[in-house]
Amino acid sequence: MVSNIVYIEYAFRILPLQPASEILIAELGELGFESFVETQEGVLAYLQKENWKEDILDSIFILRSPDFKISYQSKEIEQENWNATWEKNFSPIHVGNWCTVRAPFHEKPNSKFDIVIEPKMSFGTGHHETTYMMLHHILDHDFEGKSVLDMGTGTGVLAILGEMKGAIDVDAIDMDHWCYVNALENVERNDCHHIQVLEGDSSTIPSGKKYDVILANINRNILLKDISAYANCLKPDGSLFLSGFYYEDIIVISAKCTDVGLKFEKNIEKNNWVAVKYVF
Repeated sequence: MVSNIVYIEYAFRILPLQPASEILIAELGELGFESFVETQEGVLAYLQKENWKEDILDSIFILRSPDFKISYQSKEIEQENWNATWEKNFSPIHVGNWCTVRAPFHEKPNSKFDIVIEPKMSFGTGHHETTYMMLHHILDHDFEGKSVLDMGTGTGVLAILGEMKGAIDVDAIDMDHWCYVNALENVERNDCHHIQVLEGDSSTIPSGKKYDVILANINRNILLKDISAYANCLKPDGSLFLSGFYYEDIIVISAKCTDVGLKFEKNIEKNNWVAVKYVF
């Protein structure tokens, strides 16, 4: 278990709220912020204290934008206290009519796919557009009997839905140790038996293994670096689903995919975020 981790919590007040909150979250993610809670007033963002530095926000462009009014306060917070903040702000997510992502303290729904998670500083509750759209892609895709790689698994929610839809061999990988521990907990919580959770980056992908489906909801720069690795372990008739970037980034992501023999098939867009499907 992870213990005694101290986080810095930044509480941002944003006017107008959209699209500034999405842009801010994307920029903070590039700096190593690990988790976000969207509130009615703005965003709560969390960074491990050991990764904090006094000028951490100096490069955040949107904080200097004249189009938005953004103020913030920061404080130290123990990891166990973060869960109380999350519970106060977390509400169940309904993805179409088929899937619900909820916490253990929420009432059990009638959804065919009922996913129960406790994020505990991990990304991927379903509230953010990228996770929500990736869940939509999974619901629309055939996973029966398939092998799946979930890169940047976070809470493990995408891997969990993949198994619920019939995947029989799922590798879920995240480089953050707490995400690794949290994904293990959520896999057990949802009684999944075909998911192997691994700690690491793309170099952790089992050597020589090929997958029917690869899911990667990370960020633009990591995706561009790792697309060739994904292509190398994707079966000839496989599908690659990517998210964590904006609509205008599709052109550079698709160019990299084309270089490794992948073809654009379709995308989902929500508040300028996209989740894109590529195939061989």
